[in-house]
Amino acid sequence: MKVTSLRLAFQTALLAVCFAATGRADAADMSQQAQQGLQGKLEYCKTCHGLSGEGYRGYYPMPRLAGQQPEYLENQLQAFIRRSRTNPVMSNVAHGLTPSMVAALAANLRDLNPNPYGGAPRDSLALGKTIFEQGLPESNVPACSACHGPDAKGKAEIPRLAGQLYWYTVKSLTNWSRERGQGSLKDTSAIMVPTTHNLTQAQISALAAYVSYLK
Repeated sequence: MKVTSLRLAFQTALLAVCFAATGRADAADMSQQAQQGLQGKLEYCKTCHGLSGEGYRGYYPMPRLAGQQPEYLENQLQAFIRRSRTNPVMSNVAHGLTPSMVAALAANLRDLNPNPYGGAPRDSLALGKTIFEQGLPESNVPACSACHGPDAKGKAEIPRLAGQLYWYTVKSLTNWSRERGQGSLKDTSAIMVPTTHNLTQAQISALAAYVSYLK
């Protein structure tokens, strides 16, 4: 009986060790797969948004994602999923992301810090600086720095503007009401509607150029 009991105890302990080892191997394998999946998604993002997430000037200007606030990125991906922000390509991309992958992507993109893409016109940088720092009181346009910070790097759900692609910012501010805040759910983009309506095209260009050179 004692021998049988000892043998049974030994077998039980051996099985426990095997299962524990298998569990650790499975966990390590899952972790590796998750990391590979994340890297694959990051590479996919860089296909359009630049090799370092700095943005890309193509037929459609692609925004800079590098250094962007994670909470803002997560909110915008959710907006694409809800269709409250219109973009056929990004809506399809966002629908294929799990909440954990969205958070991981946002965190990784936040740590990228390439130099600004550049290429914006420089003839109206002074006006852009004035709009960013002081606003245009006569046109009821508040200072951008009041929300986006004096360094234009944003905070939480307020996006970073520093280094953002000039052509993308021009497009976004020009088409704001047609691309943001769609559907029944309202988000923080609504606060920008009066500002974009009160900016002239020349002022939009000046502001976009100024922030595009900020690091």
